Amino acid sequence: MNCSRKEIAANVGFSTIIDPKFKTASLTLRFITKLDSRTAAPNSLGVGTLSASNSRLTTLAQLNERLSSLYGAALSTFTRKRGDVQILGLTASWITRRYAFDGENVDSEMLAIIRDCLFAPNVKDGEFDAESFAITKKDLLDRIDSELNNKRGYALSRAAEIAFRGEPAEFSCYGTKEAAAAVTSAEAYEAYKELIRTSRIEIFYIAPEENPEAEEMLRSCISELDRQPQDCVFRSKSPVREKVEEVSDKFDVLQCKMVMNFKSDSDDMAAMKLLSTIFGETPVSKLFMNVREKLSLCYYCACRTVASKGALMVDIGVEYANIDKARDEILRQLDEIRNGNITDEELQSAMMSLDNALTQIGDTPSSYSGWYFERLCDGKMVTPMEQLELYKNVTKERIIEAAGTLTLDSVYLMLSKEADK
Repeated sequence: MNCSRKEIAANVGFSTIIDPKFKTASLTLRFITKLDSRTAAPNSLGVGTLSASNSRLTTLAQLNERLSSLYGAALSTFTRKRGDVQILGLTASWITRRYAFDGENVDSEMLAIIRDCLFAPNVKDGEFDAESFAITKKDLLDRIDSELNNKRGYALSRAAEIAFRGEPAEFSCYGTKEAAAAVTSAEAYEAYKELIRTSRIEIFYIAPEENPEAEEMLRSCISELDRQPQDCVFRSKSPVREKVEEVSDKFDVLQCKMVMNFKSDSDDMAAMKLLSTIFGETPVSKLFMNVREKLSLCYYCACRTVASKGALMVDIGVEYANIDKARDEILRQLDEIRNGNITDEELQSAMMSLDNALTQIGDTPSSYSGWYFERLCDGKMVTPMEQLELYKNVTKERIIEAAGTLTLDSVYLMLSKEADK
């Protein structure tokens, strides 16, 4: 595998990852901008509409038919959040020319489709095509509804909103349902033009062999744009409240949810990741083995780091009567780590879990793209195996020190309407 990155314009990076084991090529372009409640929904709809049609293939049916004829090529858009930034993108994958019948040039046709979607979208009189925009808006509204219906996911989103109140990270990457419903096709197109003009752009091309055509096409198209890119801050630690804030909502649920938000000022991200793994990321972690298995205080329990905000979240599914007991035991298990009660078996198990996760990177093109984009955000371009070595160099003392920096900031409770009756 060979990975390289170059700047092809101001604040536009083009990364090439070549791995001969693949039979497909993929290209992912990400627009990176500050997360803002006013622009989150228009941005999401603006980029989302790009995969519904373009100026040459003017309906979703035509676009899908052409993709299907190219050996089932795929094209999609996405919206995500990473700390205080909104990340929107278009991604495409297709079989490379070498594996097509009679050497059909699938690469060139797919690059042409990507070019048209990005730089010649289906626009008339200053707004997106009505049908394409309507499809995209419905998809976004359905996605927002589905997040509400996923109670565990909603609890985590609500907890982030509370923990990062007053910071861009409090907002959903999609915007609210009301904001999304109000966006017009003209406003979505204006938002997309503003993204093209001001966002940082990172492009990843992953294939079994080099293809200069991809870089040349994008370099040429971007050079014609009026760009005034703005910088983005990928990591901004969230300040800790002076007093723990507790917020609760009531829903028609049988199982209560609790999310505990901890914050830290530590910059030792490797130690923090190992701490999180030992604490609650595996079936042999302290939370799983004690809070769930030994004491039967919850249905599930897990923790995750939010490195971009210097935070760690613990989330559990719990009976109303066990909420206080579970919270006390979670804090007790964190104290166990602070006091140095980490066994060699726990450390070895955490390392094996991380090793397994890192070994899988590179199995798919998307895993390469995701890994190296995250490292770009972290400001440290390392391979998965180099990252594994960084983890192996973490001592128990560093884990204990990282645990000592964690402070409980806020608690979110999703309660059953019947809980206190």
